Amino acid sequence: MGTRMSRTGLLRRGAVGTGALLVSSSGLSAFAGVASAATLPDADLAYLRLLIAAELLAVDFQTHALASGKLRRAAASLAHRIRADENAHYAALSNLMVGAGQTPATADDIDFAYPKGSFRSQSSIVKLARRLEHLMVGAYVGANASVEAPELRLLIGQVATNEARHAGALAALAGRPTVGEPFAPPLPIAAVSRALDEFES
Repeated sequence: MGTRMSRTGLLRRGAVGTGALLVSSSGLSAFAGVASAATLPDADLAYLRLLIAAELLAVDFQTHALASGKLRRAAASLAHRIRADENAHYAALSNLMVGAGQTPATADDIDFAYPKGSFRSQSSIVKLARRLEHLMVGAYVGANASVEAPELRLLIGQVATNEARHAGALAALAGRPTVGEPFAPPLPIAAVSRALDEFES
């Protein structure tokens, strides 16, 4: 992989709070400066790193889906919207990390891979998109139950709501019920990390 690190490597190095890669970030300014090294404990920073990796995966997947040429008009429109939302999530999370004196991972730091046939048809794309959105919702619900910093918990709750809307829209596209469980199940950080490992090349 040359100078690129695996996602797991990024998370392990970052868990100590001082080993983050020095890369730049830009995006939503609303959260910039809100966090500081004093207000985000190491456990919260670990969740931030994991959620940032998940957002990078989501953006990468939607980019591949759109490039496949297999999505019809409604599906392509939804993919564009989801990708824009995931980019906004990434920017907001990254700004919190920068405010805490850390540097977030970027798309250049992680290589993603997908199961064979993932982009063969609209049906296969939507199937994997639904799986990824289930992962995203679970990751954010699990993070919301675990992080300490109020500013991070607020953002996580907002993103979880948006990810649940993505899941409903994708379910409608697949002809499935759009309303899921009354209580979205949380995924612990280890389970999210293992799930992300499946998409690491």
